Amino acid sequence: MNVQSPAAAQQSGINAEEWRLRVDLAGCYRIFDHLGWSETIMNHITVRVPGPEHHFLINPYGLTYDEVTASNLVKIDLQGKIVGHSDWPVNPAGFVIHSAVHAGREDAICIAHTHTTVAQAVSMKKNGLNLNSIYASQFVGRIGYHDFEGLSLYEGEKERIVANLGSKNTVLIMRNHGVLTIGRSIGEAFWNMWRFQRSAEVQVTAEAMAGPDNIVSDEVRLRCQKDADNFGPNSVSENIFRALLRKVHRIDPSYES
Repeated sequence: MNVQSPAAAQQSGINAEEWRLRVDLAGCYRIFDHLGWSETIMNHITVRVPGPEHHFLINPYGLTYDEVTASNLVKIDLQGKIVGHSDWPVNPAGFVIHSAVHAGREDAICIAHTHTTVAQAVSMKKNGLNLNSIYASQFVGRIGYHDFEGLSLYEGEKERIVANLGSKNTVLIMRNHGVLTIGRSIGEAFWNMWRFQRSAEVQVTAEAMAGPDNIVSDEVRLRCQKDADNFGPNSVSENIFRALLRKVHRIDPSYES
C-alpha cells in the first residue's frame, strides 16, 4: 500500500484543508468497517473538496474499508477523471451515483451509500421506512425513493437519482438496492446513516413480532426532528462522529497516514 506522510502529501499539492478532509473521510471508512457496514470492496463514502470544480474524494476500488488511508483516497472530477495521481481505479457505479448527487445538491458535501442487510431489506418493502421509532421519526419529510434500475452504471440514471432525492431530503432509499445519505459535513452524513441503520434494524425486528405498531403522529415526529436537529450545545452529528473517530484511532490509527 502506498502511504504518504502529511508533509509529503502537502508537498505533492494537497493543502491543509484537503488533508483534514482526507483524514476524516478515511476515518469514516474505518468507522463503517468497525460497525459492520462495509461490503467487501464495494460501496462508497465521498466528500467534496473545497473549490468551484466540485472535485471529490472516493475510496480506491480494490481496497477494503480497513485499508483506506488519507493518502490513498482518489480525487476525481464530475466526469470521473482522476485528478492528480492514483495507483488505484474508481468503481464506475460509485462514480455515477456520487457524481450525480454532488453535482445536483450543493449542500451534499458528503455522501454515504451502503448495502447493509437491513438497508436492503427496508429498500425491498413497498412501504419503505417505518417512521414509528424514535430515530425513524426524525426523518419525516426527509426521505426520497428511487426505483431500481439495475447496477448504477449508466449516465442516464443520474437525473432520476437527483430528482428522486429532491432538494431537501437527506436520505434516498434506493429500492431493492440500499440507502444513500447526505450531509453538509462528513459527520452529518454519518449521523444520518447511523440513524437510518438503527431505524432499519428496529423495523426488521418489529416486523418479526406479532401485533400492530403504535403509530407516532406527524406532529410528534416533527417535534422529534426539530429537537434532534438542535440537541445540546454542540452538533450531535459532530459529537458522535468524533467519538467514533477516537475509537477507531485507538484500534488502528493507520488511516491517518
